[in-house]
Amino acid sequence: MSVNFELQAEPRADQGKGASRRLRRAGKVPAILYGEGKDPQPITLDHNAVMLNLEHEAFYSHILSVKLGGKAEKAILRDVQRHPCKPIILHLDLLRVSEDHAIRVHVPLHFTNEESCVGVKTGGGMVSHQMVEVEVECLPKHLPEFIEVDVASLNVGDSLHLSQISLPEGVSIVALSHGPDHDLPVVSILKPRGAAAEEEAGGEAAEGGEAS
Repeated sequence: MSVNFELQAEPRADQGKGASRRLRRAGKVPAILYGEGKDPQPITLDHNAVMLNLEHEAFYSHILSVKLGGKAEKAILRDVQRHPCKPIILHLDLLRVSEDHAIRVHVPLHFTNEESCVGVKTGGGMVSHQMVEVEVECLPKHLPEFIEVDVASLNVGDSLHLSQISLPEGVSIVALSHGPDHDLPVVSILKPRGAAAEEEAGGEAAEGGEAS
């Protein structure tokens, strides 16, 4: 189900480390709204609201509505700075978007049919994820919250690569634009641990026989 995210923002006049610390003590998060040929706009956001939004996976790959001065601007989350030890958000970077300009966003991968896939159900294999997200390029209206990767047909020893992912309309994977060498594996079905150990032991025994 699609979720709409709205951020209530206020303009920020004071900048610098001291001003940022004062904002955080007041329960605010300093942020910057930039891009689309407009001047960067320093803003503040409510810390608790930001923390709640960051708990949603979709918040990281969604078009956000930033309400500022009675107007709404569309943006995507570009960067989050967190305190290394405390549950505190230090700063957000928000990139403006427009309907007619393509954007690049990292979108999470949702793997389906893992337990029922051929390699797991009949071969006793294990699912191994090489990626959990992928960078895509598309217009804002085509931005997916996530991309499904169906592993139902994978057998033991099989891998599914970037080029084999079924993509929504208007969406492309950035890595594939750099050539076939970047068509990397996304998920694989590994051999059962016992089988791998037996194969290794068998290989060592064969080498020992040849040596004698």
